[in-house]
Amino acid sequence: MHGPGDVRFFDRIARLYDRFAPKTDPEPLWTGLARADRPVERVLDLAGGTGRAARAVTAPGRPGWRAPEAVVVDASGPMLRRAAERGTAAVRGDAGRLPLRDRDADAVVVLDALHHLPDPAAALAEAARVLRPDGVLVVREYDPGTLRGRALVAAERLVGFDSTFRDPDATASAVADAGLTPSVLDRGFAFTVLGKKRGSH
Repeated sequence: MHGPGDVRFFDRIARLYDRFAPKTDPEPLWTGLARADRPVERVLDLAGGTGRAARAVTAPGRPGWRAPEAVVVDASGPMLRRAAERGTAAVRGDAGRLPLRDRDADAVVVLDALHHLPDPAAALAEAARVLRPDGVLVVREYDPGTLRGRALVAAERLVGFDSTFRDPDATASAVADAGLTPSVLDRGFAFTVLGKKRGSH
């Protein structure tokens, strides 16, 4: 209904998105980034829209946290314009064919977006490609097996989204299929899955 990745919907609501989007809790993202075995100096906010994750990981507030450079990649031009207006570097691109070099980032974050992507396996493979050795992928998603998760799935279907939600274990399996070492950092309605790129891969 809204095209691949529900992009046409996000194009239309870009100006209002940040008013109604869930508040971003940076703690799970910080926790995931802290698992990298390399300094995290450059973070890719994949399918990041207006840059919610990018702003969360670059905001001051956590003791000892040195804010990295963050870049948002998204398919929606209007959403990226909002990110740029808020001072976040923004690049238009397809999550399944990222316009970035190999080993271009120390970390990749996917916040509340994997379920919208038309080819999540390709997006995860691209995340693995652009990661530097010992970098991390941090996926923050919603569990469709929880009560609130079932309500969210129903609501997104009602809006006409072409969403595909996965539980934490299925998400970890998909991360493993992309060639990363997965772990589930937390569970619940919102959960976090980590993928680590080992050594010289």
